[in-house]
Amino acid sequence: MKTELGVKVDIDVKRIKTCIKVCDRFTAAVIDSDGKTVRSIEDEYVPDFFPGNHYGDYLELDIDIETGQILNWQKPSQADLSQLVGESEDD
Repeated sequence: MKTELGVKVDIDVKRIKTCIKVCDRFTAAVIDSDGKTVRSIEDEYVPDFFPGNHYGDYLELDIDIETGQILNWQKPSQADLSQLVGESEDD
């Protein structure tokens, strides 16, 4: 997407890099294929499988301007998803 700056110089903007401090208050809802909430997560650390060197405190996302896609997202493993919905490794 091209945009103009105050000095009328065209720049070709490709992505937005974010680093958001969540202050140990990461909140998310895990939704199933029927749209029902499987688990609500409140006031926790950012899960380990989220992208970036976040140390549990930051949400680091690279977003493509044209598509809105998160560029640094990688598909979580089954173990990651199990942890996210609150299952232990013994379940």
